[in-house]
Amino acid sequence: MAETSWAMKGELVLSCNCTVFCPCVLSLGQHPPTEGYCQTWAGFRIDSGHFGDVDLSGLNLGLIMEIPGYMSRGNWTAGLFVDERASIYAQKAIGKIFSGKAGGTTGLLSILVGKFLGIERAPISYEVRDKTRIFQIPKIIDGAVTPIPGKNRDDDTVITNSEYWIAPEIIVAKSDKSRLRAFGRNWNFAGRSAEICKLDWRGP
Repeated sequence: MAETSWAMKGELVLSCNCTVFCPCVLSLGQHPPTEGYCQTWAGFRIDSGHFGDVDLSGLNLGLIMEIPGYMSRGNWTAGLFVDERASIYAQKAIGKIFSGKAGGTTGLLSILVGKFLGIERAPISYEVRDKTRIFQIPKIIDGAVTPIPGKNRDDDTVITNSEYWIAPEIIVAKSDKSRLRAFGRNWNFAGRSAEICKLDWRGP
């Protein structure tokens, strides 16, 4: 069993190939994505975090995933990008967390991910301009995600009290631009579904 205490707090943004809005947030993987399969990338900004004594604060991460059908049936493919500023100890810790081996919030990934494409180090930036999240890994991911306004145009459309494992509160968003070229993939999800969430994960 995993015993090392870990935590990550910050924000994450996710862009996928679903039309707006991705049903998996509410169906919890019991219904297929809108295209019948899922292709997605996610960006993470860790404001504060640790894995045991290893400090993860201030790092950015990128994740790509492919899911062939129902999310709950597994057989996911995943690849990870780690901030080039991360120490080798931080990189190993992040690998354990995102493989699910560290338990806790991401523990399900140890069951659901069937193929891991590996870890690549890269310069990664995560910015907020007005309400738009700009996530970039040079020559790999170029993303801009903006919340969808609600009836009160000053406030975002938000799903709250969800059982979604990523976060209990999801800001419904859309990708203004969303290009990915990595691991033999070439994706463009501009105009498609996106999510913005608080990152508050922990384990074991």
